[in-house]
Amino acid sequence: MSGMTVAPRRWAARLAAAAGLLVTVVALLIAPATSASAHAVLESSSPAASSIVPSGPSEVVLTFSESVRKVPDKIRVIAPDGSRADRGEPSFSGGVVTIPVDPAGARGTYLVSFRVISADSHPVSGAFTYSVGAPSTPPVDSGTDSRANPVVETAVKVARFLGYAGLVLLVGPALVLAALWPRRLSRRGPTRLAWIGLGLVAFATLADLWLQVPYTAGGGLFDVTGEGFGSVFGSVFGSAFGAAHLVRLGLLAASVFLLRPLLARPAGRADAIILAVLGGAALLTWPLAGHPAASPAPAVSVVVDAVHLGSMAVWLGGLLMLAVFLLRQADERELGAILPIWSRWAALAVSALLLAGTVQALIEVATPQALFDTTYGRLLLAKIGLFALVIGVAAYSRQLVRSRVAAQRPAPVRRAVLVELAVTVVVLAVSATLVQTTPARTAAAGPSAGAESGLFSTRLSSPLLSVEVEVSPAERGNNSVHLYAYDKDNKPQLVAEWKATAALPSAGIEPIEVPLLRLTDSHAYGDVSLPAAGDWEIKITARTTDIDQATVTATVPIR
Repeated sequence: MSGMTVAPRRWAARLAAAAGLLVTVVALLIAPATSASAHAVLESSSPAASSIVPSGPSEVVLTFSESVRKVPDKIRVIAPDGSRADRGEPSFSGGVVTIPVDPAGARGTYLVSFRVISADSHPVSGAFTYSVGAPSTPPVDSGTDSRANPVVETAVKVARFLGYAGLVLLVGPALVLAALWPRRLSRRGPTRLAWIGLGLVAFATLADLWLQVPYTAGGGLFDVTGEGFGSVFGSVFGSAFGAAHLVRLGLLAASVFLLRPLLARPAGRADAIILAVLGGAALLTWPLAGHPAASPAPAVSVVVDAVHLGSMAVWLGGLLMLAVFLLRQADERELGAILPIWSRWAALAVSALLLAGTVQALIEVATPQALFDTTYGRLLLAKIGLFALVIGVAAYSRQLVRSRVAAQRPAPVRRAVLVELAVTVVVLAVSATLVQTTPARTAAAGPSAGAESGLFSTRLSSPLLSVEVEVSPAERGNNSVHLYAYDKDNKPQLVAEWKATAALPSAGIEPIEVPLLRLTDSHAYGDVSLPAAGDWEIKITARTTDIDQATVTATVPIR
């Protein structure tokens, strides 16, 4: 009778899994076809930036290095009198954006501001001016500041970290319970760990989808109900990023019904194979929503990144199971059988990690110099250093297993495993930051070369307001300066007039005026040439009313 009741349950689980797969298929069908690109940069414009044209153009054309997508109402052309000069919706064709404008507009200086999304889901924004007939005082864009809120940017990284952590907590218990768990031991603890992991992956996926809306449009963590955000929701869910996350949710739903019997008792071979296929498909959704899908070799990058992620989950998840359960609860005979098998699995996972990581580095970094000149490259070097430390500890653990000391005295192995886990938590945090950082191949090339590699950022406070200062590339030569003003409640502060100077007292360089352009009520931008390396003093004065103003000074190290 029990066999007759088990079979219908398994069929029900498989039907439920099929329902989850149906959600996945629907998500795949609604996903748009997108061309490969990553962190696009503005290569040229027509009219050109800072140019003077004899008559008003009928359109402004922006040409990006790679394909971009629209962010609703974030591309604007402002006339000299502050009114909107753009007419109708801009058109997108790969990396070319065409903005229709009124050719009969007034003489003077026009401001073009833009925010678009590259294929790897990262926003790209900027602004420039051109003049018709003769220059005039540049207008101010009265629209909202489209820069992503720093809290949102941090929350995106936290969500990515939680997703990775959840994957480790899910894969480790599922794998060990399916293949290595002694029958006499209770499965309750690992089962709870696996369900926590699945919950974290689901939560992180939903959080990613939610955060992508303010990250795309600009705004705070909960600024998702204002004007235009409905269009942004549609844009996010209709993108490759949204489709990948919806697919992941569908695969997670399908996996639940097969995971339950596997965690409760040894699973049948067919169920285990189906679950492995679902897991492999789910792993692909991470690279499909990030840099790998937009690399020069997307097919290779996606597969390699999925292998990298899966190997990480197997290795760290297995280590966690050893440290928390097996090395504490299993007896000498059981450990004598388990540890050699696990040691071979770990060696295979680490080998796959090294191979996949090498291929990833070759694709994303492109040149050895970019390892040192870009933020992405330096983060990758930090990850490699931490990984080398973990490999050393893992080699020590493997030696204990080979000498058959581990089964008799598991304490040294457990301590080594705990060290591995502690270091790899940091590795996961670095990885979560890496996926939000411009790849070195992009940061080291194009007109924005170095802009992200040497970004200096600080926030300065005064009794009246606080000013966030960004200088890039923080090197000798031309530098871009962005200034953002905030009130005491950390909301954008209206600034009537900005002034800034840059000086290098140690080299006897007197203050150089930084010409500033107001992009919005709280955001100013300027370019300045800094001729020497050293600690430059940038003094900023922000006037909020006719009588209220504040002056702050930032010390900016220039290489």
